[in-house]
Amino acid sequence: MNATQSVPGPESNLVPGTKEGWRLEELLIDRIAGLLEGSRHVAAGVSSPIPGSAALLARHLSGGVMRVSVLGSRNLQSFTDGGVEIFDLAAQGRIDAFFLSGGQIDGAGNINLVGIGDYPRQKVRWSGSFGSAYLYYLVPRVILFRLEHTRRTMVEQVDFISGPGSSPDNVYRQGGPYALITDRCLFAFDRDKQRFRLDSLHPGHTLEEVQENTGFEFDVAQGGSSPLPTTPGPDASRLALIRGEIAAAIADPYPKFATEVLGLEGNLT
Repeated sequence: MNATQSVPGPESNLVPGTKEGWRLEELLIDRIAGLLEGSRHVAAGVSSPIPGSAALLARHLSGGVMRVSVLGSRNLQSFTDGGVEIFDLAAQGRIDAFFLSGGQIDGAGNINLVGIGDYPRQKVRWSGSFGSAYLYYLVPRVILFRLEHTRRTMVEQVDFISGPGSSPDNVYRQGGPYALITDRCLFAFDRDKQRFRLDSLHPGHTLEEVQENTGFEFDVAQGGSSPLPTTPGPDASRLALIRGEIAAAIADPYPKFATEVLGLEGNLT
């Protein structure tokens, strides 16, 4: 259920050549918020400061209509039994969007949270799947999120399927992958073709670079006949919102992220 990423220092990860000087994390927050538009209830798991911030930004942009639940927070969720209630809500069709990650993600949208090598004698073991597969089946809009975009993480085929990206026609399934966003680019997932389509490149990255660092084949938006769009970063007003109201809210579960990445000032203890 984790969307794993590292927390950089206060001056790191600035995207070069941008007028406002926003960080990669701020670009991702802004873009993910756009992917959540129209959702009624968005939930973010633990260790997910970027997805959690994006959900809070989407809620603000909805005029407060959207409901947001951030596990591990004192003030951003109303659950008394955390994950169990998330599962119940998903089964009732009351969660529209969620975030998943993986040590490995392949071109069919399969994720691996178990380990590398042949199960059960794997040479590397990770934390495990918890409820990932369950939520993958039930939440209509699952956004896959990974900050390390290399052939080590974006593989041709995962070593172990913690959560499958698709299912046979005779299997009841409401949910599945909607998009995959990384530190290099944004993919959309075509559920009919069961494969990813590269929709935009983050500033400073190229199609050739993404192809070189991706172990699976993917389609390209516009058939490759026109230059791929560049993922837009937040404008000045949106950036101020992220660094102000959103940073103050996400500081509840993630004070270090709010201060060191989003630049929130003040005593958070």
